Amino acid sequence: MVTKKPPAKVAPVKRRTPKSKAEQTINVSVAAPASAAPSAPKPEAKKDDSTLGKVIGLIEWVDNPFKLFTVILLSFLAFAGYFAWDSRQVILQAITTQDKMPQLAKQENLLTPARSLLKDVDGIVLLIHKANLATNSRTTVLALNADGSREKSMEGTVTSLFNASADRNSAMVAMLNGEVLCEEFNPSSKVGEWGVKQGVKFMCRGSIPPDMGKFAGYVAIGFKDKPEDIAALKTRINLASTDMSEE
Repeated sequence: MVTKKPPAKVAPVKRRTPKSKAEQTINVSVAAPASAAPSAPKPEAKKDDSTLGKVIGLIEWVDNPFKLFTVILLSFLAFAGYFAWDSRQVILQAITTQDKMPQLAKQENLLTPARSLLKDVDGIVLLIHKANLATNSRTTVLALNADGSREKSMEGTVTSLFNASADRNSAMVAMLNGEVLCEEFNPSSKVGEWGVKQGVKFMCRGSIPPDMGKFAGYVAIGFKDKPEDIAALKTRINLASTDMSEE
């Protein structure tokens, strides 16, 4: 009789229950970014050294009223300094010889030649200024309207000989050299503004007396328009200015 062996015991197989998605952990290693190479410095804007570039830079710099005032003041000082240096010999000679200069005729003696000149050249205003180079001042001693009447409100007015006006300064140097200067008129004083109100657009200025190196003052005649014969006008002004001085 054959004896049957009992079946061998088999260990039960444990089945792994898959974890839910919520329980799964994801380990993602993020690689640290490689250290970035140092950025190259930005190239500096090329400086424009041209005249236009400097002007543009100055305009960009002026961003408030104080800076604007500073620029205007420095510009005036630079111009005045350049003009004084450029004309130094003429001005210095006139100042050092001022004691030997002729003098303007007295006011009552100025009226006749002044009115005659104004009528002959068809001017609308005539001014006679006494000059003092040592103090850079001028005094208006006579002011005439187109009809020859006196504008006494302008007489006695004291202003500077040289100032910020390029027209005034060039006229002064011309007269110190014995020239009569005729040009478009731009006012730079109270007396000049009065002339503009009378219609002055063109003016001629001549030294009293007309000789080079002699400068007691000057006569200025204003016109509405530029006269046709400037050469004849200058000659007539020199003749009149001779009679307006006392040697």
